[in-house]
Order: sequence, then C-alpha cells, then structure tokens
Amino acid sequence: MPEVSDTAPDFTLPRDGGGTVSLSDLRGDLVVLFFYPRDDTPGCTKESIGFSEQLQAFADAGAQVFGISKDSVAKHDKFVAKHELTTPLLSDEHGTMCEDYGVWKEKSMYGKKFLGIERSTFVVDREGKIAHVWRKVKVPGHVDEVLEAVQAL
Repeated sequence: MPEVSDTAPDFTLPRDGGGTVSLSDLRGDLVVLFFYPRDDTPGCTKESIGFSEQLQAFADAGAQVFGISKDSVAKHDKFVAKHELTTPLLSDEHGTMCEDYGVWKEKSMYGKKFLGIERSTFVVDREGKIAHVWRKVKVPGHVDEVLEAVQAL
C-alpha cells in the first residue's frame, strides 16, 4: 500500500478508446489516479464527470488524470459515451494495479461482506513518487481538493 514519498507502482493498462497507458511514460508530468468501484453507478458517475469538467484545469497545472476500475474497456467505452466523459479511463480487469495500490478491500453493505475497490485517489509527482493520497473518498468536493493539491506542487 503506497504512502506519501513512496515510489508509485508502475503499470501498463488498456484504456477506453484503445491503446495503453504506462506510468513510466508519464514521468515528468504530475499524474492523478482516481480509483472507483464501478462504471455507471451514482457516486462513480459524479466523480468521473467532476474530473472531466476540471480536466483542463488539471492540464493547466501540468497534471494528467486517469480513472481506474476493474471494468472492461468495452464497459468504459459505453460509460464515456453515455456521460460524454473526457477523462481517460483505465481497465484493471485482473486487479493487479488495485492490489499494488492497496485499494482492493473487504467492504460491507447491508451486512454482507464482499471485496471491492475502496474509492481512493493518488497524486504522483514528476519524479514518480506519491505526493498525495486520499482513501475512503467522499465524492462531494473531492475533485476541487485534488485540484488544489496539484496546483500547489
């Protein structure tokens, strides 16, 4: 489970619309990675729309933003089209990245326990180190908080 000042675990994952994204290829830029449980659920939709609405502000601050879930690229493509998202979405179908970043957790809903993604956000600095970590994210106000942190780097 990476913490602030740790080297961010590298990855190469497929993205919506085709192609792949590798963290090592983004060195020199700030990178925001927001992990979310599932495409097209209320909180995940609000969060993804929020990052999409602020994508230019993140770019102006020198940051690239990526959403990550275990949904397939095909599901991501439908989610992007349905909500006109501009934030790239990465597919971690095998869960390796979720494990590497410590976001695959036991959760509980209505008394039932299950494994799922704990909504979390990481900012990776230009040298590939974790600069900020938010765990158990609550969606309202989160995008603005992350943007302020990125603008301060």
